[in-house]
Amino acid sequence: MLDSFPAAAGVGLVLGFLSGLGIGGGSLLILWLTLVLGMDTAAARGINLLFFLPAAGAACLFHQGRGKARLGSAAPGIAAGCIAAAFFSQVCQGMETDLLRRLFGGLLLITGLRELFFAGKKRP
Repeated sequence: MLDSFPAAAGVGLVLGFLSGLGIGGGSLLILWLTLVLGMDTAAARGINLLFFLPAAGAACLFHQGRGKARLGSAAPGIAAGCIAAAFFSQVCQGMETDLLRRLFGGLLLITGLRELFFAGKKRP
């Protein structure tokens, strides 16, 4: 039942909404695919990439249209992110899935704690 079309469409709508807000629906998608549906981590990462591209593209267009995203100021980060993604996707191919799972879980935990305890504080 959880892997039916209506469930997948519902999860896609919720995660697309969160991605549009900039919350990071892709991280939640990987959790859904691996923990709820029992999917292999490598397959979940691939599906996450396919989900992320159109969701991020649509969100960027809307944010840029409202003046909230400026391509010129983001260009160095975009270039560095593309290079790092290409490099580390090759490096991580040989890594054990268990290690990647633990690293990703640690990243989510640190991010969640940071958002929980420090998100409301003003940064200089």
